[in-house]
Amino acid sequence: MRKASLLAFVAFAALAGRAEAATGDGLTIDDILAACGLAGAPAAAVLAAVDSSAQEPAPQPPAEAAPPPDSEPAPADAAPLEGRRPPGRIQTYEPEIQQTNPGAVRAPPPEAFPHDEVPVPDRWRLAGGLGVSKPRWYDPYNQNFWKGDIPIKGTEDLFLALTGISDTVVEPRTFPIPVGVQTTERPGSLDVFGRSTSLVLAQTFIVGASLIKGSTAYKPPEYELRVALAFQDNYVNVPEKRVLYVEPSRKSHRNDAFIGVQELFLDYHLRNVSDRYDFDSVRVGIQPFSSDFRGFLFQDNQLGVRLFGNRDNNRFQYNLAAFWRIEKDTNSGLNDVTQRLRDDWVFVGNLYRQDLPVPGLTSQVTVIHNRNREGDEIYVDKNGFPQRPALLGTLRGRDYDVTYLGYNADGHWGRYNITASAYYAFGEDRNSIFTDRKAKIRSYFLAAEPSIDFDWIRVRGSLLYASGDKNPYDNTERGFDSIFENPQFAGSDTSYWIRQTIPFAGGGRLIGVNARNGVLNSLRPSKEEGQSNFNNPGTTLVGGGADFDVMPQLRLSVNVNHLGFVDTAVVRNLRQEGSIPKSLGWDASVSAIYRPMVTQNIIFRASGAVFDAGAGFKDLFANRGRHDQYYSVLLNAILTF
Repeated sequence: MRKASLLAFVAFAALAGRAEAATGDGLTIDDILAACGLAGAPAAAVLAAVDSSAQEPAPQPPAEAAPPPDSEPAPADAAPLEGRRPPGRIQTYEPEIQQTNPGAVRAPPPEAFPHDEVPVPDRWRLAGGLGVSKPRWYDPYNQNFWKGDIPIKGTEDLFLALTGISDTVVEPRTFPIPVGVQTTERPGSLDVFGRSTSLVLAQTFIVGASLIKGSTAYKPPEYELRVALAFQDNYVNVPEKRVLYVEPSRKSHRNDAFIGVQELFLDYHLRNVSDRYDFDSVRVGIQPFSSDFRGFLFQDNQLGVRLFGNRDNNRFQYNLAAFWRIEKDTNSGLNDVTQRLRDDWVFVGNLYRQDLPVPGLTSQVTVIHNRNREGDEIYVDKNGFPQRPALLGTLRGRDYDVTYLGYNADGHWGRYNITASAYYAFGEDRNSIFTDRKAKIRSYFLAAEPSIDFDWIRVRGSLLYASGDKNPYDNTERGFDSIFENPQFAGSDTSYWIRQTIPFAGGGRLIGVNARNGVLNSLRPSKEEGQSNFNNPGTTLVGGGADFDVMPQLRLSVNVNHLGFVDTAVVRNLRQEGSIPKSLGWDASVSAIYRPMVTQNIIFRASGAVFDAGAGFKDLFANRGRHDQYYSVLLNAILTF
């Protein structure tokens, strides 16, 4: 121990009157005083020695060599040695953010808010409780219990949604009408083709109801039960007999009514697979389905089972489905559930990816298989006309399997809006209509509709190519046909060729060159009740158009398309003609859509189309009076609740 420390200890012990105290080293006070030369000294002398010892400077460590005069001292925070870091946690701070908001309105003080409380049973009735919305059962624009805006009383998330639609159609038109063999409306004026004017009137009412459970504003419903019934009353007047009925004794006009089941399904939510509500669901029953963006291949309401969902924050969507086709009513085209189901199956698998290959464009890949086993049956529609087998070629029934591989895209690429579809069909036809032998199916389809917007004007082009059969007597069928098409393309149902059916007189009986609301030249009785036919001349369409948003309530559209056959070999053999030109003609249409409420609840449509026959059409339909032009007018009113 240092001398000063020992003396301090002695002084403390002396003052405390404890001469027997000892240090941690086992030394007594007498030993310490003897070591310091103070043995037997009085207490005052000991205290004086302590004071003098406390004033002695502490010993200093040996001095280090001074640095050279031209060297700089090492900084206190010099970098650590290699492989070492300073102790503790190193924190870095972002620079301070200066927020300025000149002219900002000061927040109101707490006393500015009302203190009255309005009790509401749940958040769905908040708007009504505050008086913001005034629910009325007949008003779909405000909060409405019947539209699923408010849950059923006594429940928290169970909703009832009713839908009512009135669809009125007035359609004067002209098209080549063949004269019946036995009789005509005008004896003495028999010809291959008679007068071409006709009139269609149709009134359709659709009533639907859905029972939905779940907070569907931000996630899929837990389940949905839906039913939709359609009632249609239609009237048709044509100038010739045996157009509407097979019996020549029946009149040349017809009034018919029918009720069809268009939707009847259960949609059940299986699970969520992410915190963003990516999900898997299953839907069973009669349900709407479209295999692509524009309805080129299969768009219908059919009985089926469908597994669907999404992934990656809804960037991926998928469908796995199987449909068993329902017979259609002949005159309305609605589902007829009173008849036996068709032996015709459609299996679908597709995958959608948003923002591929560029942001704003959605890509879809799809595989669809159509299995048809109706070759052994004879099916006659309600007007007495055979539908299966088609009265074409050898008049034999057919079974076939065909698989479609497709790619579809819809969206925009920069400023350009793009819709595109491509399909390749392959399979086997058990009985070709020309050879009664098995034949391979090898056909393809391409369509694109690019457009660009200039303020309130959209200009677009339309391109379509469906392959045709070049040799009907070989063992390969190369004509492309759909399962059930309903194209929203090139003017859609305002186009003359898409809206009207052109009878293929002279080469088959009760066969249309195309189908109503269809663009393909498929040579089948009808798309509703007939079979697909891959022995066909193919289809080409090249056109353009523009949409003009004159007002938020009014849109005007114009379209001009040229249509033709890809190859006329099938048509030449059926008509037994040496040559038939490929050109069908020009189709020009103009339409107006008026929405007075700027919603989809009230829509009025009016359109007119003119078809100027080309060389191929004139060759096939050189009718009485040598008509070269035909027209179609469509007046349509759609009211939705």
